[in-house]
This record gives sequence, C-alpha cells and structure tokens, in this order.
Amino acid sequence: MDTQLEAKIVERGKEFFKSISGEAPSIFNKGWWTGKVMDWAMKNEDFKVQLFRFVDVFPYLNTSESLSRHIREYFSGEDHEVPAVLKWGAGKASFGGKLTAKIMEKTIRSNIENMGRQFIVGQNTKEAVKGLAKLRKEGFTFTVDLLGEATVSEEEADAYRDGYLEVLDAIAEEQSKWKAHAGKGGDSSMDWGYTPKVNVSIKPSALYSQAKPVDIEGSVQGIYKRLEPIYRKVIEMGAFLCIDMESLKYREITLELYRRLRSAQEFRHYPHLSIVLQAYLRCTEHDAEQLIHWARTEQLPIAVRLVKGAYWDMESVLAKQNNWDFPVWMYKPESDIAFERVAKILLENHDIVYFACASHNIRTISATMEMAQSMTVPENRYEFQVLYGMAEPVRKGLLNVAGRVRLYCPYGDIIPGMAYLVRRLLENTANESFLRQSFADGAEVARLLENPEITLQRELAARPEPKPEEIVDGLPLFKNDAMIDFTIPKCRTAFPAAIKKVRESAGGVIPLYINGKEVQTEDVIPTTNPADYNEKIADVCQAGTAEIDAALEAADKAFLTWRDTPAKERAECLLKAAELARQRQYELSAWQVLEIGKQWDQAYHDVGEGIDFLEYYAREMLRLDKPRRMGRAPGEHNQLFYQPKGVAAVISPWNFPFAIAIGMCSAAIVTGNPVVYKPASISSRVGYNLVEIFREAGLPDGVFNYCPGRSSVMGDYLIEHPKVSMICFTGSMEVGLRIQNKASVVQPNQMQCKRVIAEMGGKNAIIIDDDADLDEAVLHVVYSAFAFQGQKCSACSRVIVLDPIYDRFVERLVKACQDIKIGRSEDPENYMGPVADASCQKTVMDYIKIAEEEGTILLKRDDHPANGAYVPLTIVGDIKPEHRIAQEEIFGPVLAIMRAATFDDAIAIANGTRFALTGGVFSRSPEHLEQARKEFRVGNLYLNRNNTGALVERQPFGGFKMSGVGSKTGGPDYLIQFLDPRVVTENTMRRGFAPIEEDDDWI
Repeated sequence: MDTQLEAKIVERGKEFFKSISGEAPSIFNKGWWTGKVMDWAMKNEDFKVQLFRFVDVFPYLNTSESLSRHIREYFSGEDHEVPAVLKWGAGKASFGGKLTAKIMEKTIRSNIENMGRQFIVGQNTKEAVKGLAKLRKEGFTFTVDLLGEATVSEEEADAYRDGYLEVLDAIAEEQSKWKAHAGKGGDSSMDWGYTPKVNVSIKPSALYSQAKPVDIEGSVQGIYKRLEPIYRKVIEMGAFLCIDMESLKYREITLELYRRLRSAQEFRHYPHLSIVLQAYLRCTEHDAEQLIHWARTEQLPIAVRLVKGAYWDMESVLAKQNNWDFPVWMYKPESDIAFERVAKILLENHDIVYFACASHNIRTISATMEMAQSMTVPENRYEFQVLYGMAEPVRKGLLNVAGRVRLYCPYGDIIPGMAYLVRRLLENTANESFLRQSFADGAEVARLLENPEITLQRELAARPEPKPEEIVDGLPLFKNDAMIDFTIPKCRTAFPAAIKKVRESAGGVIPLYINGKEVQTEDVIPTTNPADYNEKIADVCQAGTAEIDAALEAADKAFLTWRDTPAKERAECLLKAAELARQRQYELSAWQVLEIGKQWDQAYHDVGEGIDFLEYYAREMLRLDKPRRMGRAPGEHNQLFYQPKGVAAVISPWNFPFAIAIGMCSAAIVTGNPVVYKPASISSRVGYNLVEIFREAGLPDGVFNYCPGRSSVMGDYLIEHPKVSMICFTGSMEVGLRIQNKASVVQPNQMQCKRVIAEMGGKNAIIIDDDADLDEAVLHVVYSAFAFQGQKCSACSRVIVLDPIYDRFVERLVKACQDIKIGRSEDPENYMGPVADASCQKTVMDYIKIAEEEGTILLKRDDHPANGAYVPLTIVGDIKPEHRIAQEEIFGPVLAIMRAATFDDAIAIANGTRFALTGGVFSRSPEHLEQARKEFRVGNLYLNRNNTGALVERQPFGGFKMSGVGSKTGGPDYLIQFLDPRVVTENTMRRGFAPIEEDDDWI
C-alpha cells in the first residue's frame, strides 16, 4: 500500500474515533449488567469459560431447581470477581428456601434473557418486524437472519424454510409503509436509490439435514430445493437475499449453491443475490478471484459480503485435532491483511461486483473507504455492515460518515439464539478483538489504526522461536495419521478412482503365505460385496491343519533369530510398513468399501488407525528396549529388561479388518514374536493386504504367516497347538471365552503358559442428561449407533435418557434417522450400507424380532435395497434393563431407548450389563460429568462426543468385565503383554570395594 493512501486511512480513522469518543458498545458498558459480566470475564479467563458455558446451557434450565443447581456448579468457589448476583445465587442455591430460589431464578433469567435480547432483533416474527421498523426510523437498513442452523432432520429443515417464508410474509405487509432512505441513486423507491429495502440472510446448511462435504452435488441439490421458494418470495417482494458462509465444511457447497442459484434461467435477470466470503480463510482470495472470473464468463453481476469470520476457534481446534493444515490465518493481523487485500480485489471489479464491507474494525472500514475513493468507486457499488447490538458507536459513526449502514439482525427462539450469542461474545471478548481493544482495553488510536502488515511483523518478532520437533530414540514424537478432509477435492476424487482400480483387480485367487512363500490349497472360500452378492471380491485359499503345522514350524524357527534381532531393526520394519500403507491408503480403503461395505471415511480411518499402530508400537518398543536399573543399593546392580514370549496366534475380526489385524500383528512382531495370522473369512482379501505390506517392508521369512481357514477345521487346532505361546483375539464374547478355556489346558510338549489377549465387545450406552445440547447429542448418537451400520464393538446400542428431556430427544432422534440415506457404501451420499454378510444379516433380523416383542418400535427403516445384506435401521423404545435387547450385543443398527428418572438411575442402568467397553454422557452439568468419571465404569468413557473412534495413543482402547482381558490397545502398557520381564542381579563388590553409580543411595 502506498504511503499517501496509508496516511489517508489513518487520518480518516482518527476522525472516526474522535466522532465516537466517550461511547462504548453495550457489551463493554459497565453500567449495563452485560457490560459488568463481560468486564469480569475479560479479567478472568476461567470465569469467562464458565460464564459462556452457563449462557449456552441456560435455555435448557426450565425449573428453579435446575437453574439453582447449575449456578452452584458453575460459579460456587469463584473469587471476588464473580458478579454479585451470580455470587449470591451460587451461595444460596444449595440451602435457600423456595422464595429465595424464585427470586434468584427471576433475577438471573431476566439478566441473561436481556443480554440475549440485546443481540437479537426479536424472538418471533412480530417482534422482529417491529424491531426492524425501529432501526429504519433511526436511518439504518437491515439484513434479517433466522437463528437455528443446526437441523438434524428434514422436518426441521422444512420448519427453517417455513420460518423464512413467514417472516418474509410479515415484512411484505409492512415494507410499503417504510420510507426509502435517501441516496445518490436514481430509484426513489429503493434504499439509497439502488438497493431493496428488505434484505435477508440465510444459512444454507439449515435447509438440508444431510449436507456434507463428501457429497457436494447431493448437498447442493438438497439445499437448493428448499432455497428456491424462499428466493422466489424474495424476488416477488423486490427484496435482496444473502447466502451466508458457515464453517469450512460447507464452503464448496455454498459457493456452488450461489453459482447455481445466480445463473439459473429463472433467476438470471435478478441481481440482488449475494454470498459471504470469510477473510480468515487462507483460500478466500482465490475464491474471490474465481467468483469474479465466473461472473464475467456468465456476464452476471454478483454481490459479495466480506467478513472476518466467526468460526476461527472451531476451525483451529478441528485442524489441530485432526492433524490438518490450518485452513485459517493463524494470527489476527493476517486476517486483517487478507480482508484489505480481498476488499481491494472486490472494489477493483466494482463494475460487476457489489461489495458489502462487514466489519467493526475502524482501520478496516477506513481502508475500504479510502481505497474506494482512490479508485473512484461509485457509492452505489459498496456499503457497510455491522452486527446488531455489538458495536453501537461504530454503527452510529458509520451512519454519519458513510450513510450506508446495514445491520445484521438475527431473530428467533432463545435456544438457538444463545448459541449465536456465545459465538459473538467469544469473538468480541478475545484478546485480539478490535472492539475489545478499542472500547474495553483502551488501546492507543495509533496502534488500532496501524497497518496490519506492520502489526504482524511486530507480533512475529516478539514471539519466541518455535521449538524444534522433539526427537526421542531418533524418531519424532508420535502423531496420529490425519483424518480425511473431504473439503479437499482430491480426497473426494481419489476414492472413486481407487474403487475402480480395486474392482478391476478383484476376483482372483488369494493364496496362503507361509515362511515367505505363497501356498495354494484346493479348499477356497469366496468373499463377495455385501451390497451385491454377485460381485466376487476374491477366492481365498483355506488353511487346514497341515498348513497350520507348516506355519507354526516356520514361525518357531524364525523366533530363534527374530527375538535376538535388535529392537531398532524390528521397529524400522514397522515404520517402513507404515509408510507403505500410507502410500496406498486409498487403495487399502477401497478394498474395505467393496469387501465389507464400509463408507469412505470409515474405511480410510480404519487404515489410518492401522498406520498409527505401526508408528506407535515402533516407538514403544524402542522405549521398552532400554534396560532399567532397579533399586539404589550400593554394591549391587539390578537390571530389568524384557524378552519376547514366542509364537503368537493372531485371530482378527472383520469389522476393522486392517486396523485391528495389523495392530495385533505389529505388536507381536515388533516385540520379537513371529505371527500366524488368521483373518476373519469375510474380510480375508483385506487381510491379504498385510501380506503385501509386510513382505515389501522386508520382514524375514517365517515372521509373518497368513493363514485364513475355516474355524471348524483349524480354529481350535491353532489355539491348542503347543508351539503357540500367546493368542491375540478380537471378536465375540462367546468365542473369546472359548479361546481362554482352550488355552488354559496344557497340551503335550507345551513349554509355557499361554497368554490370551482378548477384546470381546460391548453393550455400550450413552446417557442423555436433562441439560444436554440436543443439536449435538442427536447427531453424535446417530453416528455412534449407525456409522458402519453399528458394526463396531464400541458402537452405541443403548441410549439412556432422563425424563425431562426424553420426549424432545427421542422425537428429534427418530426424525433424524428417518432421513439418513441407506444404500451402497461406495456412494458417498449414503450414510448407512449393508451389514457384512448374510450371516450377520440373519442375526440382526432375529434381534429385531426380539425388539418387537420386548419394546415399542419407534422406527424401522425397510426402505433399503432388496439385494445384498441390508437390514432395517431400527430404534426401539420402552426397553427395560432386564430385556435381552438391553443386555446382549447385537452388532448391527438396532438401538434401544431407555428412560431414567434421575442421573443416578441412568448410571446404574448403564453399568447394568456384563460388558464394560465404551460409554458416553451428554451433559452440561459439571457435577454430573464428574460423577460419570467416577461411577460410569467402562474402559473408554466419552463426555459430550460420540463414543466410537478411539485414536491410538490419545485414547488407548479396551474394556473389562466381559468386554475383554488384557491391556488397552494403542496404550503405553500394551506391548508388555507380548514380553516376559527378566531381572539380572550382579554383586559389584570386589574385596570390599564397590563402584559408585550416580543413583546409588548413600547415606
């Protein structure tokens, strides 16, 4: 930016600040209750977190008792900075009488509802229209936004559409009474002479409950269907529609939706349609340029509202959690720089772009004004927008200077309103917030108006040098494989290509792999696509007892050298295998899509988990390989170290055919134990992927042996064989108990006690507390219960719901499940596919009959394809703790709903089975969450999230009771099970002299 323009920006900014000196937005006005609590929140980060969480849960607190309890839980024990009314309420909540509680309830409710109302133009249509009319009298225009983007069903999406049609009808009756704001344009019936008096903003994801980035086309069509009548109404009224940009996952959907709506033959003539772009996204400059190029190609004028962006915290956390590249600018000045850069592009193209500058930042506003003036952009080609209730002095100053100010005015019920409120409060109380720095912290004007490029340079210079990546045993610290990100186009296009490639190579004969050689047998079992039995994936050779003898002989011989191979070399084999799997991740995923019907993301994350096991166990072995000195007595040296146990029989399940299989195999291999691997018959082709990877990774002959076979022929024979030292099993409780029983019997020539590591499933429950966020709880339960057709040992099969919220939750859950799509898993629009094979299908259908006898069927989706191993998605209510549906593992999409009177009852019901694998709780009560930590006794407990998808190292996985025996997979003590500890003691005294070691305990 040239120095002359920069000087003008600063000068205009100074004039702006001068014109609003002495004023403060209500959010920072200490004379208001909101201002007081915001002041406390900005001084105390812990209080801020508690306050915003309390505000979020507040709409669900419908009784005095509930409100009192939450006040106590959130605010008792806080220091003197707690606002008096909350401090008083927290103290009285436990032992005040009914009158005290009523007074407290009224005071707290009044204050919080007033805080919410400050930022919402109305809670219903009548209030909204009245509020909009008042704003117009003050000289402002508006864009009205209906709150509530979280829709979990198509019925809710219909209601969202109808809400817009309702408010448009109400406004249509009033707009003729509104005098147009004067301007330099030529149409006296329009605001400022060129823009419609009515402007509405809409969040597109709320118009289609099944919108998802993996299915761009289906999502666009689903949203378009409901947006069309709204846009027709907008055009009929001569109004303006703006399509909001939401979180990153909807970005491509929103851009394509805008292009399609703008260029539709029916709507091409109408120019009053805009889209929001977010400056904090790194890709926004590219998006703006592409959008302008498209507009010029189509010869269609467009409109763009440019904002900084409201989801920075969420996008940043998700990127860190999933090991993605940061999609947003990391530093606040970078977003400011990007805003000015994109604003310049939009202004330069004012002949075809109408620009709405949406910001409270006076530097940004001044830069826009001065850039527009320097380019001689007509005033009728841009305007300014600010949030209703957030920056009153800024909006007044803008009105005086620019005369073209539009307020973004949300309206709607208090529940979605609080979610909006918390997002706004987070934005504006953050340390980097311009409003906070301007009105609360009192930063110098010169600093506030500084060129953000200079600010960025200063911030970067002041930040400490990034720490170098920590290296342990020659390797960087473990990091999980990145989750797949379907907002990246290549991730979406890679899957169809990989499925096509795999399909072309399917159908062959898969041999055994013993002692480094392929072995074919006459006995073969075909594996097929569960979505289409006519599609053969492979003919898999089956091992008999002779082949098992050969494999065990090879493994036993290999053990003599593999056990003494340095741990570093064994670990290097795993690391090489991990890299090979990473290079083939889409192909390995595609085999699962076709052989067992996994959805794209489910298959990809299965392979990713397998990569994690390889990487993590390699590092863990290097840690365990270091001998440890025990004790500190002088004159002796005690050293503990580990040795491998012997040959391991690995029996893997079909539901995680790569991850669990390679996890168990790699744990045995890296600890020095050769493996005889028996995959599940229906996923044996995926099992052969391990042969391909370990062979290429350079494992010596005999260390890994692939022996699929009929359990009736070779199952017991393998388990009972005297050469087997340990058995690693994942599968059903019945088979796991049989293995433990067989392994306990000592066979002739057996030289060791066999160790059994068995993960045997669960009957997992999620508790829905009476204050749960249902927008989240419903979607997470749907995912926990029905992702991969409920065929996970961790899947939710029981939902225990507290009485006060039971009806609301169940109604929303059932409607959400009515609308998910069911079909072939290779089609990304489908949420659910077939179960794994005909045997699984029969088992699930038998349990559905039991469910019909024991409870009330709330939903049974028979609308699935006829061919293939499909079963109805089933939800059954009125289930009691003693019912079979509440006690037995089903391994399919059958969900039992149970009612609980109290949270204590819910915990008791959840613990009331013989399984203890996973569980979940959705609650915003700190005390109930703490109670769950202590009393909900499962191996993996998830609070306020789905209860599947444990990640290696982050959430070591495994349960107890009848859910299994052994340490948690992906955890720090898992490999110890594959090792025998030894201790060597040496007397270091010679003639009364002992060498002194650093850690000797001398008195």
